[in-house]
Amino acid sequence: MGKSKTKRFRRPPFSPAGERRQAGGEAEGGEGSPAAELLEKLQHPSADVRELACASISKLLQQKQTIPAFVQRDVVRSLGPMLLDQSLAVRETATGALRNLSACGGFEVCDDMVTKDVMTPLVALLKECRAGLEESNGSLKESKETNKNYIEAIANEAVNLLWNVCECNSTAVSVFNREGCLNVLLQYLKRFHTNVDLAVAVASCLQAVTEDNPDLLSSFDASVHQVLEMVMVSPDKTMEHVLLKTLVAGVIWNIKSTLPSGSQASTVNAILKVLSECLAVDAGETVMRMKEEETERLKTLAEQGTEENVGNGDSMVINEEEMEETPKGNAKGKTDVSDLLPCSKQEVKQVAALLLAQQTALEIIVNMCCNEEPSDDEWEELSSSDESDAFLENSYEEGGGKLMSPLCLSAEVHTALMNHLVPKKILEKTAFPSSVALDICEHSPAWKPLIKKLNMVQYRALTCLQSILLVSDVDCLGGTSVLQSLAQHLSQLIFSQPEFSKQTEFLEAVTSALRALLQMMASNNIPQCTTPEQLMTLCEAGIQSNNVGVRINVVSILGIAGSVLSKLEDTVETLKLIGKFLLEVAMKDSSLVVVGEALDALFDVFADGKEAEKAAEQIKLLSTLKEFQPVFKSRMRKEGKGQYSPDQLCVLDNMKLNLRRFIAYLEKLERKK
Repeated sequence: MGKSKTKRFRRPPFSPAGERRQAGGEAEGGEGSPAAELLEKLQHPSADVRELACASISKLLQQKQTIPAFVQRDVVRSLGPMLLDQSLAVRETATGALRNLSACGGFEVCDDMVTKDVMTPLVALLKECRAGLEESNGSLKESKETNKNYIEAIANEAVNLLWNVCECNSTAVSVFNREGCLNVLLQYLKRFHTNVDLAVAVASCLQAVTEDNPDLLSSFDASVHQVLEMVMVSPDKTMEHVLLKTLVAGVIWNIKSTLPSGSQASTVNAILKVLSECLAVDAGETVMRMKEEETERLKTLAEQGTEENVGNGDSMVINEEEMEETPKGNAKGKTDVSDLLPCSKQEVKQVAALLLAQQTALEIIVNMCCNEEPSDDEWEELSSSDESDAFLENSYEEGGGKLMSPLCLSAEVHTALMNHLVPKKILEKTAFPSSVALDICEHSPAWKPLIKKLNMVQYRALTCLQSILLVSDVDCLGGTSVLQSLAQHLSQLIFSQPEFSKQTEFLEAVTSALRALLQMMASNNIPQCTTPEQLMTLCEAGIQSNNVGVRINVVSILGIAGSVLSKLEDTVETLKLIGKFLLEVAMKDSSLVVVGEALDALFDVFADGKEAEKAAEQIKLLSTLKEFQPVFKSRMRKEGKGQYSPDQLCVLDNMKLNLRRFIAYLEKLERKK
């Protein structure tokens, strides 16, 4: 404990739900949901009726409260055969409905879908679509009325559905491996020049299934590498192409072990080049430029007298979970405007693609900085459990333990990061989003969901900054002055927000970065620019957060700062404040994880130094810890097994041992007086 670690990111658990289709006559969701009636219509001999029923179901399945009614009526077994319906329009709407079910229903629903054998018709559909595309050379089954390629539209829905179920179900991944879905998806990916939406869906799915899937790696031969590399080096025609290249870079990183050893360094360099170019795009300027383009386009359409056919872009509200692509609807009738919706918000789609690309790029870089044993719970691996003896002997008897050494980072990755100025670009992304861009989004309903995406890029950049700090040394980051400037930058981010304690995601990200920075500065004896008063303000606000990660970070930050102050003169009063704060956290926090971190911070602060000894005596540290010791043991017995993982319990057991040793150390100091 008392250390921080890079956090590995996984792909988002679900692809966005499809377009909200217009279908007249359906009832609202809830208890009155017409699930039984709609499912019965799926057996109707008329393809138009089946299509309309699928479209109505698809819309209702985007409302979480209606999902249980459909699941109880076995919607998967009813819609499954529709994936292979004679009507291509029915296939598309049925696949879209199942995609919405998987996206809005969550992990349990996806598990149920796999149990109900959604994979059999889905894989068959994917293979039929591939065969159809190959036979037609790209012109298959185009509707004369809508000029629409149904096979590509169906494939897009099917790939998104495949992505969702593979994200949360290992059986689905096994079927993906066994049925050769990789080769099917590669045929879709090759169409990126003409259908970037389909290619983005494929790349997203591939990035998901190539994570922690050793059984699939043998399928990545030279021909597969060639396809992926062809996409990754393609020109950036649109922001969707930027997103596509970024996702493919993530896929190649996941399968890097399948590359010839002689080409790995050049491939890593190519990956970092793509990520660097993605991060170099200014999102704020892009928002402003795209908004101007939207205004001009709509103005031109209005002058041409066609505005009634395309609608006003500002009046179209997109689902907040929508990301890079928006499939076109195909329900028939004059009330169906879904085919027109993507046109009316094409600029929003471009910005959303860029922001997702930048978020993805930052997550890939974080994963590059991780060691090979990732954990979703940072804290459980932060213990000095394998250093218990050294903890007592070195920290107490010889004057202070060592802070964490940098994680291992390969020379190829390190070189590529520096050559492409990636740390500099990450730092730029840690700034708050452009106020002008935020104002544009705030005052336009269609653009408002982008605010969350703009903020998410900043949060990921701060987490990425933490990772870079943990795997780099002072010199490669630019020296002491750069780190001190960085400390001032992070302090400004924190204290420029009067209600920062309420912004949980931001606070967790920025305190993680500050924690890593203070560790680096302390271990290199670099004076810290953040004042004790500022740190106390941060910690007093952060400890009120409901987020355990935030509370762990602020406690650790205070421990790092206190351990530095304990070596300086005239710091008794500040050490007393820090000690009292950490004791209160240890005695009152609802999470044993945070309690353990507070104890570890106390050990760091009061392990050595004359000032620390004086402060410990004045706050009665020894007697307080002796009184607290049985309370801590009791809480571990009562709460431990029911609420914490085996790894966390191991850490807590170690902390219990260290508490006993620290008390013995304090008693030894007292006897010497």
